[in-house]
Amino acid sequence: MKVNLQSVNFNADQKLVDFTQNKLDKLETHFNRIIHADVFLKVMNTSGKENKITEILLSVPGDEFMIKKINKSFEEGVDECVSSLERQLKKRKEKLNAHV
Repeated sequence: MKVNLQSVNFNADQKLVDFTQNKLDKLETHFNRIIHADVFLKVMNTSGKENKITEILLSVPGDEFMIKKINKSFEEGVDECVSSLERQLKKRKEKLNAHV
């Protein structure tokens, strides 16, 4: 799967990019027709600890899933987004299989 990662207000290091890619690759075990994923990592200018926004836009044939999480770290955000996407992809797969 092609992953397009954009970091806003900071530079993402290679470890974070690899971590995100590995997490998203695991989604293909649930749904093998994923076209691509757009990942947006943003740092808010606030004094709070939870100032990291993770947004993932996942494209599948005929649909898109958008997940947005705000956490203390991007790794946490990616984890939460991926688990939400897993649930949505499983539901989508069940719907598709029900129509067959």
